[in-house]
Amino acid sequence: MASVYKSLSKTNGQKEEAPANGVKRNKQRVLILSSRGITYRHRHLLNDLASLLPHSRKDAKLDTKSKLYQLNELAELYNCNNVFFFEARKGKDLYLWMSKAPNGPTVKMHMQNLHTMEELHFTGNCLKGSRPILSFDASFDKEPHLRVLKELFLHIFGVPKGARKAKPFVDHVMGFTLADGKIWIRNYQINETEPSKSTAAVDGEPKPKQKHGRETEISLVEIGPRFVLTPIVIQEGSFGGPIIYENKEFVSPNQVRSEIRTKKAGRYNQRAEQGVERLAKKGELGLRTSGGRTMPVDELDTGKLFA
Repeated sequence: MASVYKSLSKTNGQKEEAPANGVKRNKQRVLILSSRGITYRHRHLLNDLASLLPHSRKDAKLDTKSKLYQLNELAELYNCNNVFFFEARKGKDLYLWMSKAPNGPTVKMHMQNLHTMEELHFTGNCLKGSRPILSFDASFDKEPHLRVLKELFLHIFGVPKGARKAKPFVDHVMGFTLADGKIWIRNYQINETEPSKSTAAVDGEPKPKQKHGRETEISLVEIGPRFVLTPIVIQEGSFGGPIIYENKEFVSPNQVRSEIRTKKAGRYNQRAEQGVERLAKKGELGLRTSGGRTMPVDELDTGKLFA
């Protein structure tokens, strides 16, 4: 894990070029695509993320879910060194793959509680193509696998200064918070408002001036989209190689649904067994049920005469 983190952070994990003027240029490109079977909400989330990443390149859906190593060839074809892949399962579950092509590492995460910009209807807004400020929780520096995740987020969501479609503005903040073993991602607009120009006296004294010469008031307004990621595994290579981290606490959504079905089936079986036992006890006591009432068995009862 330490060797993987060092290889990512050695050159900040970014491809650097040395132009004729001797100034190193940071070149990051992200390939964004999905598998077959995604729903409309997954597709809208992908479009929202693509609009927030001006250094990204969208591609058509990938036909296979087993031969993910083909994504390395696609990344090389489109001159991308990051891969952002959405994998849909059973039309319900969505998994996110993030990889540094072509040498890795690769992270697989389960995506939950996703909400697109159209669903949220937030008042915030940002310029398309602007660069974000990435804000990370202090917990990302405590564990080795969290440091690897932080580096991958920096490489994918950190828009390079010289990106072709990037605007020279910084007007939104992306927050990455770790809680309950999950990564909560939010996007906020940096809202600047002018202070009130009123100089009315407050309690007989003039209104105090702002300190440090600040002329605007800064606040954060959420834009969207928002989603939660649960890390599952980290592979050393790009869509392959040995597993260097595995989340033992992760429970597959298939297993959760299976347990719910088993619990419902258990309740039905219990009720059926109770009904059989009830009938057996009535037979032992010489009782029968007729019209919703329980009464003793008559000697002239049809069931007893023709038994």
